[in-house]
Amino acid sequence: MTHELINIIQKARINQQLGIKCVLATVVHLTGSSYRKPGVRMLICENGVMIGAVSGGCVENEIKRRASSVFDNGKPKVISYDGRYRLGCEGVLHILIEPFNVSDSLFDNFEDVLNRRENYKIESQFEIGDDIIGQFGSTIYFGKKSFTFSKEFNPKNQDGLKLFSQILNPCFKLLIIGGEHDAVKLCEMANLLGWVVDVITSVKDPKELKDFPGAHSVDSQEPELLNVKIDKDTAIVLMTHNYALDLKYLVRLQKEEIMYLGVLGSAKRREQLKNDLFNYSSDLNLDYLDSIYSPAGLNIGAITPEEIALSILSEIMSVVRKKETVSLRELNQRSNKRTN
Repeated sequence: MTHELINIIQKARINQQLGIKCVLATVVHLTGSSYRKPGVRMLICENGVMIGAVSGGCVENEIKRRASSVFDNGKPKVISYDGRYRLGCEGVLHILIEPFNVSDSLFDNFEDVLNRRENYKIESQFEIGDDIIGQFGSTIYFGKKSFTFSKEFNPKNQDGLKLFSQILNPCFKLLIIGGEHDAVKLCEMANLLGWVVDVITSVKDPKELKDFPGAHSVDSQEPELLNVKIDKDTAIVLMTHNYALDLKYLVRLQKEEIMYLGVLGSAKRREQLKNDLFNYSSDLNLDYLDSIYSPAGLNIGAITPEEIALSILSEIMSVVRKKETVSLRELNQRSNKRTN
């Protein structure tokens, strides 16, 4: 959700400079089930522009219409939207609509947290009801520093209000090692997911940022001198199309804690890489070998570079979210059997 909040804050900053008011809509409570869960946000601009979404697209225009009073009087309110008879989601959304102002200090601290790839927290205080006006609002916390979204909101002395608290992680990061056409497609598709994409290419065939649309950075490095920040929210895909380079990178990466490590190539190539790794590293950890996903990607019959990118990204998500790869239809059938 961090990448959505980035877009919201950036747009709000631009609107503030243009004198255009903004309000923020946040799903703070859910009764039943819904397409999206509490914590999703949408920016509504005075000129009618909306950034983000809180559902599949059916609720947004209704929220926009009911946000008009917040633009007029500056008073936050909570609305309820019953989707059981209109959306088929079997749930009721409770949505906080509040004035949204991004101070210079809030923006600077947000940028700092993003750069340091740290978690941060947002708390919203509200009541459950429909069209209820009150002393509601949200506070964002960067460590010990806190900022309210509305200048008028005071989070203290709000006894009796419900509290929605959310810890947000830094944007997920994908490190692509390789500079061919398939690496470009993987970069483009990962960018659509809101991931931060860093690309490492060969020093013999260096590339530039313009060669990888959506990339955060593009650099050329030798495997032995690889110098990048790898944290618990990072996935790595080796797609150099060069066996010797892949082997060197695997040797270099064995000391890192990597959430997902994928390598292009056949199963035969994978076994050869594993065998050769022992020759290069006598203290090789067997758990490291088991953590390598090769051939990278789910078996969806992918053929084109775009399809291969889709299969790899799907596998990364299944690993990160710790989900069994099964169709939703099959999952629903299993659930129905258990309840019958």
